[in-house]
Amino acid sequence: MDLLDWHRGRLSSRRLTVLVKHLPRDCALNRELHGEAAEWSIAEHLLAATVDHLAAANWMFASVNRDEDADPPELPTPVRRPEDGKAGGAGEDRYGSEDAFPYYGDDTDGTETTPPPASPTSTTATPSQVARFFG
Repeated sequence: MDLLDWHRGRLSSRRLTVLVKHLPRDCALNRELHGEAAEWSIAEHLLAATVDHLAAANWMFASVNRDEDADPPELPTPVRRPEDGKAGGAGEDRYGSEDAFPYYGDDTDGTETTPPPASPTSTTATPSQVARFFG
């Protein structure tokens, strides 16, 4: 199949649209349009969220059960997601500050941090929505 067939009238616009929409996740077009995010499926987003939540739970357990005179444990660093970008550390890019898990405490201005509301009209969650929910 040749893309010039569309210009020559041998390939309909509808057929071309169907072919482009059903390209594999790891094709060159998807990697160019979506970058590294094209390689992440819902499973990878769920695994990254699981690792982040486990690290946060372990950090909370260590914080609560430490000796009063001991130094507090370091905050865990979240797994880098494709939407985090290339520059800086994972916690800084993901949340815009050094705080790796802002949903577990107060924000810098003293107000309680809440996750963004989900879209009430969507029926199927996208990988980014699942990652936002879990992470």
